[in-house]
Amino acid sequence: MIKIINLKKSYGINQVLKGLNLEVYKGEFVSIAGRSGSGKSTLLNLIGGMDKPDEGQIIVNGLDISTYNDYELTHYRRKKIGFIFQFFNLLPNITVFENILMPLLLNGIDDESRVYKLIDKVGLKGAENKYPFQLSGGEQQRVAIARAIVHEPDIVLADEPTGSLDTETGTKIMELIKGLMKDGSKTLVLVTHEIYISEYADRVVYIKDGLISDNKY
Repeated sequence: MIKIINLKKSYGINQVLKGLNLEVYKGEFVSIAGRSGSGKSTLLNLIGGMDKPDEGQIIVNGLDISTYNDYELTHYRRKKIGFIFQFFNLLPNITVFENILMPLLLNGIDDESRVYKLIDKVGLKGAENKYPFQLSGGEQQRVAIARAIVHEPDIVLADEPTGSLDTETGTKIMELIKGLMKDGSKTLVLVTHEIYISEYADRVVYIKDGLISDNKY
């Protein structure tokens, strides 16, 4: 599904990724773990087409997205990728229903029933018309998860999805994510620095100083 070859990325004089290689298989749940500044979020952004590498290849379903122009990357993100962020990134002035509907609208899909089914699946039935500020952190992340998968992307990328939640709520969110991914139709790459989160994954990959490491930290 995802093959990364000799990936390099610098910001100014700071080389974040230094020739990283990685393969992620279809339907796999991979956790990317490492210290702050190790390059894990940069890697996620590159896989998601939110940034471009300086060198190397990112091959997704046989296509090298590292050669894509801005228009092609926008199309790739919109169609193929679902994002879950640490701070939810919900639009504050629209409802739960409208936040989840947004990816469908961007893809020209008219299927409101899909939104209602996901709202029920993530345990927010009855909250359709609430606004983000009326929800707890855990509830907002449930909305964000539903938004990330409503357009049925091939790949879901999660960047510290429990980082702003307490441990109990974080555990519930991870159980929800794991349950939604269990049919194997989506590939999940999750970045975290919390060991207990990595335990939910099929495989844990450690990054240290911009490279895959055999050691945890």
